[in-house]
Amino acid sequence: MNRASSQVAPSTGRLTQPRSAVVPDESRKPAPDALTIGRRLRHVRQESGQTLGEVAESVGMSASALSLIENGKREPRLSMLTALAEALDAPLADLLATAPPSRRAALEIRLERAQRADSYQHLGLPAVKIGPRLPMEALEALVGMHEAMAAVQAERAATPEHARMANAELRERMRAADNYFGEIEAAAADLLSAIKHPGGPISRASVDRLAGHLGYSLVHISDLPGSTRTVTDMTHKRVYLPQPEAGQHDSRSLALQAIGHLVLGHQVPADYAEFLSQRVEINYFAAALLMPEQDAVARLQEAKQSKDIAIEDLRDAFAVSYETAAHRFTNLATRHLDIPVHFMRISRDGVIYKAYENDGVSFPRDATGAIEGQRVCRQWTARRVFEQPDLSQAFQAYTDTRSGTYWCTAVVDRTPEGLFSVNVGVPYQSVKWMRGRETTHRSKSRCPDPTCCMQPPADLSSRWGGHAWPSARAHSHLLAAMPPGVFPGVDDTEVYTFLERHAPTD
Repeated sequence: MNRASSQVAPSTGRLTQPRSAVVPDESRKPAPDALTIGRRLRHVRQESGQTLGEVAESVGMSASALSLIENGKREPRLSMLTALAEALDAPLADLLATAPPSRRAALEIRLERAQRADSYQHLGLPAVKIGPRLPMEALEALVGMHEAMAAVQAERAATPEHARMANAELRERMRAADNYFGEIEAAAADLLSAIKHPGGPISRASVDRLAGHLGYSLVHISDLPGSTRTVTDMTHKRVYLPQPEAGQHDSRSLALQAIGHLVLGHQVPADYAEFLSQRVEINYFAAALLMPEQDAVARLQEAKQSKDIAIEDLRDAFAVSYETAAHRFTNLATRHLDIPVHFMRISRDGVIYKAYENDGVSFPRDATGAIEGQRVCRQWTARRVFEQPDLSQAFQAYTDTRSGTYWCTAVVDRTPEGLFSVNVGVPYQSVKWMRGRETTHRSKSRCPDPTCCMQPPADLSSRWGGHAWPSARAHSHLLAAMPPGVFPGVDDTEVYTFLERHAPTD
């Protein structure tokens, strides 16, 4: 992922030498914490054969106060530690060492830290008393259990690394299936048959009938919680949707995605990877209803016979967005048309937000195999579309790359967040089926060779190298950890309050 840094020049991607740097003192050692000091103090005292009361009396403190220090609940001053070291006839360094004095002491420290953590405190469970009577086997089991729970919580928190790995794994599964999922297609077809859909585009009235067939009603509301796209009341069988307004998503798609969770039998996701998989499945389900397989394939096969396949035709025939039509094309192109394909949605500065391929195109990726957040070559059609004088028109071009020659068509999507490019591409051997193949636009990409587009031209470098210090715009949504919770980013209190407010009175 392209992490923004004050030491990274966005135009080159290379590290620049700062004027000065703070060199860490590697000779510094971490200071011992109160728990470690306490366990070492207890160990040294017990080795000396003295009781709590004897040592406490010799330094002028109560036995209970010394017990708090040994249990790590009170941090002693250096003067007190010096006095305790003298009373125990031990070097002060023995009390200040950072390593626990024994394996048991190390386990006790780990258990104590686990039980003091906010995550455990929030469970409202009693803490296990840590002492010599706690068997070693029980101590090891408790520590192992706490650390296993912490690992699961960390994975559910979906750090950037977890999110990227989950994306990469999901994309591998999509590629293996050619992005075609027969079970979801069948579920969508069964629903359409149940409401006797005549074929072609699905209307808002048909969506209402689909919901009614499942026993649910669709309710448009103006005070939907800000952290949600839709809310389903499973008790009263209602799906709450935002009021249709300019710039909002097609309410048909939102309703069908909400219904998709019910039809596909989704359970509460166990982790971020499952949450992400469910999102992909409901998007697929909605597209399979908005553009039914039988109708869409018939249109595409006819277009292939005429060597005139165009995403715009699919968009216009089913009254959906260009991006939805492009996604749907990737679902059907390989299985029904024998055309390998790739898809991208990128920002104006070239950062990948969504991507899929089964045609061998080489997307940039990080060490985890993730594509999202990487920057594509300036020579690719997905970026060159922004250079065109008329951004309302689709732009087609050929690009020679290290993995072959690809023909691509791209459209600029204007959103409240800025301009994005939606791109569909096929290998050269498949371009004969596509409208726009006669384009004369052509470019050559040498990426990942840095001289292709990552490094600025030599004349610019000679003029400005060492004289520029830009402040980079961080793509925070790509870098930050996903918000915590079963459904990332959703405020449960806000949702439950909303449902309570709108639940029908019995």
